[in-house]
Amino acid sequence: MTTARTAMVLAAGYGERMRPLTDRMPKPLVPLAGRALIDHVLDRLAGAGVETAIVNVHYLPEQIEAHLRARAGRAPKTLVSDERGLLLDTGGGAKRALADLGAGPFFIHNSDSVWSEGPLPALPQMLDLWDPQRMDCLLLLAPLATSIGYAARGDFDMTADGRLSRRGDKERVPFAFAGVSLCEASLFDGAPEGPFSLNLLWDRALVNGRLFGVRLDGRWMHVGTPASLEEAEALFEHEGA
Repeated sequence: MTTARTAMVLAAGYGERMRPLTDRMPKPLVPLAGRALIDHVLDRLAGAGVETAIVNVHYLPEQIEAHLRARAGRAPKTLVSDERGLLLDTGGGAKRALADLGAGPFFIHNSDSVWSEGPLPALPQMLDLWDPQRMDCLLLLAPLATSIGYAARGDFDMTADGRLSRRGDKERVPFAFAGVSLCEASLFDGAPEGPFSLNLLWDRALVNGRLFGVRLDGRWMHVGTPASLEEAEALFEHEGA
């Protein structure tokens, strides 16, 4: 089976919709079921075999750095990518860390993306399906019907073989991006300098028929606001997530 020894954890954002909780605390450190959101992410990455996670920081960076130091000795090993001077967005932040991420494949994981696992654990399933001959990027997708805290119209439609298309003019599509992707460094060939969104690279892959998805076999928790955090807490208590 494919292995991913490195991962990028996107932890630099302001978490504005989570205010007032994020007025004095970066969103990755907001607790869910007794653990910081970023600990849920790092522990899941370690369980999937990731050895090193690069964590970018910008907003209240000292708090995140101190938290990572307190994890010393726990897998995965963490390295900090410092974006204090300029917030680089999802694509720019990952591009800056390529020297540490290596050729790949590697995960790019939002620091607030959490879910309860189903019979098929998500990250190992992504590794099992990864096929660089067909794919430039593989996205984890959550069915809207079973997601917690998500009220939008969805991001992607997906064919039976996993190829993706955007919502476009459709009123609604079945899947939301669940905050995790798998790719190789080659995805960033020709990428711009400075801040840019991963969506730029995904759209390029989509045009070439090389953007794929995998359905989350579990329940995704879109922890975007204090209200959705409460919903996620209730799910953890009910399902033992």
